[in-house]
Amino acid sequence: MLKTPAYATAAPNKPLAPTTIDRREPGPRDVLIDILFSGVCHSDIHQARDEWGGALFPMVPGHEIIGRVKQVGPQVSKFKTGDLVGVGCMVDSCRDCGTCHKDLEQFCERGMAATYNGTEMDRKTPTYGGYSTQITVAEHFVLKVPENLDPAGAAPLLCAGITTYSPLRQWNCKKGDRVGVVGLGGLGHMAVKLAVSMGAEVTMLSTSPSKEADARKLGAQGFALTKDEATFKRLANHFDLIINTISAPHDYNKYMGMVRPQGAMVIVGVPPEPTPVSAFSLIGGNKRLAGSMIGGIRETQEMLDYCGKHQIVSDVEIIPMQKINEAYERMIKNDVRYRFVIDIASLKQA
Repeated sequence: MLKTPAYATAAPNKPLAPTTIDRREPGPRDVLIDILFSGVCHSDIHQARDEWGGALFPMVPGHEIIGRVKQVGPQVSKFKTGDLVGVGCMVDSCRDCGTCHKDLEQFCERGMAATYNGTEMDRKTPTYGGYSTQITVAEHFVLKVPENLDPAGAAPLLCAGITTYSPLRQWNCKKGDRVGVVGLGGLGHMAVKLAVSMGAEVTMLSTSPSKEADARKLGAQGFALTKDEATFKRLANHFDLIINTISAPHDYNKYMGMVRPQGAMVIVGVPPEPTPVSAFSLIGGNKRLAGSMIGGIRETQEMLDYCGKHQIVSDVEIIPMQKINEAYERMIKNDVRYRFVIDIASLKQA
């Protein structure tokens, strides 16, 4: 086993602290990755504090991983030492079921192996995430990262990027479409960048007037305050597609009123409580209310290649590993533009 420095939390009410974990030696089809950067996703906080239930401790969060290949197994064909690579929200699946064969490993019928707060496919060996210096991953779940992308800015693409790219592709976002993005955070800022790059006319829908300047810098052509009831009347039946990134309680029905007939609103944020939906907000216009969760390996690679072609990365604030607990508190206060990324060199040096 490979002794690996990491940061972990021992219980929901404990801060993250230095520890050492075991990584497996690379097998025939494994890739050992020297981690450079790990993005900090809001779901890291939810899981580290067991806000979604079922958390496994000790927990090493992190599923937005960028690194360089350190070693490959003898049967690995896609990667070589020194390659810039990424690991997202999963590290394995059964690879045999119907959904896996459709390149939808995230919906594996036997349950995919999450990058952290889960187990390997043996359902016994715990998985530990990117708040660590190295990770061993099956070749199939390692992604090629374009060398022209800033590695720190590319890290959040492995979750925030694919989470917003996938619904834009599913709903065929294209030039001339009117796209609304609800909420300007880690997910929302990526949705704006990606939709703009696809040629859409993008409007940011936000409760905060202070977000307008940033939204326009990111490429949004429009901005509307959702605290103003007049907004919902002015933009009634306006959007072909709405990407809803909000994880706080809010009224889906009001936003559905802004969707044009046969248009769609796709949910990628997770409010803490179930949200009531009126049948009339859907049948009055044959409207669709849908959900989307990350993407399979094929689609995630497609997203990375697309971002490489269009020079798209996340807006990030780089922090040392030792500042992670402070970063969690700042994230809760929305005090980040728009994603924290951990420089793992700080952990290696410590």
